[in-house]
Amino acid sequence: MRLFDPHIHMTSRTTDDYAAMRRAGIVAVTEPAFWLGQPRTHVGSFEDYFLSLIGWERFRASQFGIRHFCTLGLNPKEANTPDIVGGVLDLVDLYLEKEGVVAVGEIGYDDMSRAEDDILARQVEMAKSHGLPVMIHTPHRDKKAGTRRTLDLLREAGMPPHLVLIDHNNEQTLEMVLESGCWAGHTIYPGSKMDEPRMVGLVQAFGPERIMVNSSADWGISDPLKVPKTAQAMRDAGITDEAIETIVWRNPIAFYAQSGRLDPAELEIPLPVDQRLLFEGNTVLRGQTPMVETPTVETPTVERAVVEADD
Repeated sequence: MRLFDPHIHMTSRTTDDYAAMRRAGIVAVTEPAFWLGQPRTHVGSFEDYFLSLIGWERFRASQFGIRHFCTLGLNPKEANTPDIVGGVLDLVDLYLEKEGVVAVGEIGYDDMSRAEDDILARQVEMAKSHGLPVMIHTPHRDKKAGTRRTLDLLREAGMPPHLVLIDHNNEQTLEMVLESGCWAGHTIYPGSKMDEPRMVGLVQAFGPERIMVNSSADWGISDPLKVPKTAQAMRDAGITDEAIETIVWRNPIAFYAQSGRLDPAELEIPLPVDQRLLFEGNTVLRGQTPMVETPTVETPTVERAVVEADD
């Protein structure tokens, strides 16, 4: 079964992670703009980060047969820094026009401050003006109230619910999100947030419509294989393959295709791999023999090209 991880921070992950994800069946990912674990203090550091998401990281994923999309926005964790938010939002507005950007995100609430109200509302307006969906981060603290506040703001802003993905849901929030008409994401973490058995229970209770699962794997304790592991847990619990495929493949495609920058038909074709390729003169290899893979729908053909090793 082909898998799509609709929320994963691959900038923080290794090439071994990419290889393991591809072996597990993940062939497409969406990487939302995120914070770095410590505050960024210059607008320029955001621009370099945005450039890496639409450039180097997209290339790096392709070297392992994975299609990479991204969402851009000012994360709520960094929305309370008045000295830089204006410049960052100007950059977001500019980079939302770039190829491979399939939504505004992840945006939403952290502390639920007035500044976060303002930054969220301004980015929702950007999404509307660019004709893009939004990908929403719900707060880790007081999640139910934060989710309700988010839905209220989106409703007041006139953001169509079919263009909204509310992420990091749990048993307290899923029903209200589905009733709102929005899509519902669930982050499966080792030892926190949702886990596989709880996700199985939610799918058994609510079905697969507008539901997604993701790993949100980043620089913290996380697991980039949580989507295949959750798919297996659902299968072991007797959930049908059709329902599982809807959750881990069809739903992410349907949501992000609304951007007009993700072609569902293209995702049906395996991505060729040619590790002889360079991005701005750089390669993912460090003297290893590059892999060249020309896949067909049935069986990939793999060759090892002989090239001069790099330094």
